Amino acid sequence: MSMHARTFERRDPITGDVVTNAHAATVEEAVAIADRAAAAFPAWSAIGPSERRAMLNKAADILLSRADDFTELMMGETGAAAPWVHFNVKLAAGMLREAAAITTQIAGEVIPSDIPGCLSMAMRVPVGVVLGIAPWNAPIILGIRAIAFPLACGNTVVLKASEFSPGTQKLIGEVLTDAGLAEGVVNVVTNDPADNPTVVEALIGHPAVRRVNFTGSTRVGRIIGELAGRHLKPVLLELGGKAPLVVLEDANIDEAVKAAAFGAFMHQGQICMSTERIVVDEKIADEFVAKLAAKARTLRAGNPRKEKGVVLGSLVDKKAAQHVQELVKDAIDKGAVLAAGGHVDGTIVNATVLDKVTPDMKIYYEETFGPSVSVVRVKDTEEAIRVANDTEYGLAAAVFGSDISRALDVAKRLDAGLTHINGPTVQDEPQIPFGGMKASGYGRFGGRAGIHEFTELRWITVETKPHHYPF
Repeated sequence: MSMHARTFERRDPITGDVVTNAHAATVEEAVAIADRAAAAFPAWSAIGPSERRAMLNKAADILLSRADDFTELMMGETGAAAPWVHFNVKLAAGMLREAAAITTQIAGEVIPSDIPGCLSMAMRVPVGVVLGIAPWNAPIILGIRAIAFPLACGNTVVLKASEFSPGTQKLIGEVLTDAGLAEGVVNVVTNDPADNPTVVEALIGHPAVRRVNFTGSTRVGRIIGELAGRHLKPVLLELGGKAPLVVLEDANIDEAVKAAAFGAFMHQGQICMSTERIVVDEKIADEFVAKLAAKARTLRAGNPRKEKGVVLGSLVDKKAAQHVQELVKDAIDKGAVLAAGGHVDGTIVNATVLDKVTPDMKIYYEETFGPSVSVVRVKDTEEAIRVANDTEYGLAAAVFGSDISRALDVAKRLDAGLTHINGPTVQDEPQIPFGGMKASGYGRFGGRAGIHEFTELRWITVETKPHHYPF
């Protein structure tokens, strides 16, 4: 490999200016980094829980203190508006504190034994090296999420950064090192996009890597799952979504509109939980669509680094904007009504509402991952449930209705790992079990579920009396 190829550029999606010149790791370097993580494992896993807790809490403080550096990098690398960066920093700090809090909660149990004098125990122990592969769309939240719980459980980690946000995720590594974690405990790999398949394959195949977690597209998630399966390594996959927001005929329409606008247009719809489909009872659909379209028209799209009051920043690249444009055009060609938006300028797409979307349109099934939301009108609650579940995905969902017991019945029948009644589809807290169903993946980040994912459950016995054997 020639010397000049050892770095790669990440450019501002709006201006095209170089934001980050990142190191382009070779496969050999990636393997050496995993070796380093393996070498650091015995000492890190032997540290007491309170010491580990103190470092993770210190990391949360340092992360918050470096909010300006993160803002500069993340806005530049991903085109995000400042509020989204601040939300990332705040939630990521919360995740580090939650991880710190669970260091003394990694408990086992004593199991009754039929053998006299036998102390029979189930113990949770660290697994070794955990590989986390994080995306660009919430690079601080998802970068921290990929490593915080594994670290709290006593594992060392390798974070494979997204090629769209290498600077932002490299900074996560610096924050943790500054908090006192020893050399090799946290490692960040950045690589040229062209080397993605080989670097990921080498890291998953590395003998010291015992767990893999991946957040990203369902397409890539299938590949990661197959690779991990080949090496018999458990993997946690948090993948794409097509989140439905169901609006029943007794819903508070103004509240539903607020939640729909937030869920559909926060970070330009580039969130796995983004509201992609609004399934609305036809009896209230006209009023709902009129109000949502009016709200969408008030949301300003533009360059968040240059213009004031921008709610919708840039999409991650031109390809993403074209994808939204093609899906919207296909829907309109097939009879959908453009209620608001539809304007594309380079990587800036304004808040778009499509009404009367039907299953023969691509946008009905395909994840747009952009600021476009589809309204599907239904006759009644049963049809609403059927339509909401008419997708390969199952990450987030929401239901709006005044009769809570009915709304709860609807919520229970939706195929989604995360379901909210009278709240938006976009919600996250560090202590909850976060993950999806169906093509949205499997496994759960956060809370006790995170302990389950990133430890090995071992059976250990202590025999305190002489044993009787048959021969």
